[in-house]
Amino acid sequence: MEIKNKQVLVTGSDGFIGSHLVERLLEEGCKIKAFVYYNSFNSWGWLDSLSEEKLNNIEIFAGDIRDPNGVEIAMKGCDVVFHLAALIAIPFSYHSPDSYVDTNIKGTLNVLQAAKKLGVEKVLITSTSEVYGTANYVPIDEKHPFQGQSPYSATKIGADRLAESFYRSFNLPVVIVRPFNTYGPRQSARAVIPTIITQLLAGATEIKLGSLEPTRDFNYVKDTTNAFVEIAKSDQTIGEEINIATGVEISVGEMAKELIKQLNPNANIISDNDRLRPTKSEVNRLLGCNKKILSLTDWSHQYDLAKGLAETIKWFKNKENLSKYKANIYNV
Repeated sequence: MEIKNKQVLVTGSDGFIGSHLVERLLEEGCKIKAFVYYNSFNSWGWLDSLSEEKLNNIEIFAGDIRDPNGVEIAMKGCDVVFHLAALIAIPFSYHSPDSYVDTNIKGTLNVLQAAKKLGVEKVLITSTSEVYGTANYVPIDEKHPFQGQSPYSATKIGADRLAESFYRSFNLPVVIVRPFNTYGPRQSARAVIPTIITQLLAGATEIKLGSLEPTRDFNYVKDTTNAFVEIAKSDQTIGEEINIATGVEISVGEMAKELIKQLNPNANIISDNDRLRPTKSEVNRLLGCNKKILSLTDWSHQYDLAKGLAETIKWFKNKENLSKYKANIYNV
C-alpha cells in the first residue's frame, strides 16, 4: 500500500507513541486526522509541543474513544486507521479495571465497528508485549500463549481477539501491531526509564524502583513508529499479529545502573514496596522475536540501547521538558 496522500486517522495521537507517529506520518506525506482525548483545557497532549508548521498540516479531532458516535465521525473519509488510544499503566489497572475494559476493549470495538461500516482500507490495532505474560520460551514469537497477568494485559488480549474476530468474521483488513517496551522522549512518567531519568535529573541520590530482576526488550520510539509505517505499507501484513522487537533483553536493574553511570554515579537504587507488583502479576521476562516483521516488511531497527538512551536523556535534560514531570511522586 502506498500511504503517501492517504487520509489517515491516528487515535491516541496526543500520547507518547501517537504523537511521534503523527510526526512520522507527516514525513510520509499523509493527510492526518489526529484523534485526541477531549478535555475542558483544550489540551492536545504532546501534540501541543509540535511546531506551528506541523500543526497546520494536522486536522485535530477531540473526542472519546469510548464514544462510538464520535469514533465513527472521526473516521469518515479515512483510508487507514492507526489505533493507539488506550489506558496503559499497569498499577492503575489494579485500581480501576472497569475503566480499562471501557477504554481498551470497548474503545477498540468502536474502531472496528466504524471501520467495517465505512470500508476503511487498513486498520492497525496496537497491542502490547504484556499480552504474553512472563515468557514460557524465548525469544517470544507471535505463537506464544497469552496470559493476562494484570487487568491491563487482560483487556489488551480482549481487544486483540476482537480485532482477530473482525478479520475472520467480516474480512476487515486488520493488523495487530505488538510493540515490546517502547521508550524515548515524551514517555509517561509511569514507565521505568523516565522514572529513573527524572529522579536522577532532579538530584535524587536514592532512586526508588520496584523489582529489579525483570528483563525487557526495549524499542526506541522512532524504531517503533517506523515499524508502524512499514507494517501499513506492506501488502502481506493483513490478518497478521506482528511483534516489534529488537531481540535484545536487559534487566531493569542493569538499565538503572547504566543510567546512573551516565547521569549521577553517586546515586544508589533502593527498593520501594509501593512500586512492587503482586508476585503473580509481575512479568519477569520479555524478549521478543522479530523474524516475522523482518520477513513481511522493510523494517529494521536503527537504534541500539546506548543510542536510544542518549537521545532520551538529551530530551529530558531540556528544562522545559523536565518541568512536565513530577519526579518526587510515584505516578501510579
